[in-house]
Amino acid sequence: MSDILLVERRDGVATVTLNRPEARNALSADLIAQLGETLSALDADDSVGAVVLTGADPAFCAGLDLKQLGSDGSNLGGGGQERDGRAGTHLPWPEMSTPVIGAINGVAVTGGFELALNCDILIASERARFADTHARVGILPGWGLSVLLPLAVGRSLARQMSLTGDFLDAERALRAGLVSEVVPHEELLPTAHRVAATIAANERDAVLALLASYKAIEEAQIGEGYAVEAATSKAWMERAFDRSQVEARRAAIIDRGREQTRA
Repeated sequence: MSDILLVERRDGVATVTLNRPEARNALSADLIAQLGETLSALDADDSVGAVVLTGADPAFCAGLDLKQLGSDGSNLGGGGQERDGRAGTHLPWPEMSTPVIGAINGVAVTGGFELALNCDILIASERARFADTHARVGILPGWGLSVLLPLAVGRSLARQMSLTGDFLDAERALRAGLVSEVVPHEELLPTAHRVAATIAANERDAVLALLASYKAIEEAQIGEGYAVEAATSKAWMERAFDRSQVEARRAAIIDRGREQTRA
């Protein structure tokens, strides 16, 4: 396994760590591809009853690598993981039958926030912060954020987060229902592992069937939401996305994020 993505197995649990700490685990094309391949392989492994996804400190994931996005844009497009084969509707990884627990150790921003939203359970460190800065970068969500965020936190807060780009801290995320619990930073991975190991110790087929039922019910509630998001994102990219502006906006976005996470 490449050093940009680490995998550890214990007690039927696979812990997957985004490992680009110098870039706040920003998503390069290579990292996106490796994450998809790794999760797909773990999902097919009967010895893995649950997956914990986290980031190397100090961040969970700062979203797409804006340097790469502003140059060749090769990390844009979701790694080609189409949702149930529906053209243009992407996920950050292939659809999983195995439960995925997000252990959010720091900032989860934009594409990194979408990674978190695509997990089945979220547990947050007291240092966790969440933000949707798509509108500040000049791109639109393509991994389900506009579908999943209002399901998690409600219509008003979802729109506020997306339209302002402001951060949501861990305690407010707990009150909003985005995460199931907030723990001291040093207890994050042990807590996430305990939850995952409890799941992995249950009857596997029952866990998979129950999670599949939850997802099918959610899909019925969502309706055409993923398709609408995909079509909107595609139209925006064709009409208005200007890669040359990404680098100019990058420093301002980073500075504003640092100010808000220190507050």
